[in-house]
Amino acid sequence: MKEMKILNETEVQEALDRTKVRRALRSAFEGLSTGSTVQPAQTLTLFPKDEGDCIFYPGVIYDLDLIGVKVSPYISALERDGKYPVTAYTLLMSASSGQPILLCDSYALTTCRTAATTALALEFLTPPNSKKLALIGTGKVALEHLSYVAEQHDWNEISVWSPSLNEDAVKEKDILKKIQAISSVAGISESAEDAVKSANVVMLCTSSGSKVIETKWLSDNVVVTSISTNVQRAHEIDPKSLSEFTVFCDYKETAPITAGEMVIAIEDGYWDASQISGDLNDLITGNVLPPQNGKVFFRSTGLGIEDLAIASLLTATSN
Repeated sequence: MKEMKILNETEVQEALDRTKVRRALRSAFEGLSTGSTVQPAQTLTLFPKDEGDCIFYPGVIYDLDLIGVKVSPYISALERDGKYPVTAYTLLMSASSGQPILLCDSYALTTCRTAATTALALEFLTPPNSKKLALIGTGKVALEHLSYVAEQHDWNEISVWSPSLNEDAVKEKDILKKIQAISSVAGISESAEDAVKSANVVMLCTSSGSKVIETKWLSDNVVVTSISTNVQRAHEIDPKSLSEFTVFCDYKETAPITAGEMVIAIEDGYWDASQISGDLNDLITGNVLPPQNGKVFFRSTGLGIEDLAIASLLTATSN
């Protein structure tokens, strides 16, 4: 039996080939059609005495002989000590032998797979004549989104905004340098409203647990993408606005019980999961065609198969 490889965050960053990420994700989602990929719902487990929680992201990619799980706890004691409260590790095992293959830190993988999943969706959903891209958020995940999406379309303007920028001139200067290193047409807006005004694509990439934009700020024809965080019932748009959008997601079988705005909208009775127009598998296979106009919302919830697909890229380079 081969020895299980254990990689820390630095080793993962050095070994991961970003050029292969979207192809790995595409293959994993294509497998949902044949049944070779299996995606159970993620599981949230609360710790006693309000001491935190843990999210489990399981999955099977049988064509790669892989079963696995990402485990991501939020530990309140770390936060009280002034430390970052979230950790995450991915475990890969052989589906044929049951033996462990890889255990690795998931920070770099999660950042990469979250951005690449959005980028994969935008390959299909970005209108061909799009000129302006807006990015709300300036953390690592947001900048990774920009790295992927800036290169896959010819943008005339990229507007970036985050609440923290208005409070820190030094940080604003640093972020401006970083985003312009990614794209020469990127700049910082004065407000979220200014950033999304007239944008054809808006990427919401924050750690917020509540809405970060108003839908009334958006153009009539716009694609909005949103991601998940460890915050319970996290959402970046008003749940009541879901009915204004043609809604897509990464996986329609699990998004309605995971995505905060969907959960809230369903509970309150003003939206239903049947209103999801399609997911990534539908878009990739052509089962559902992108809408030609109107407001479009793509919700990424973070899936175990995404973690497994990207972690699998490390197995060849970690032997």
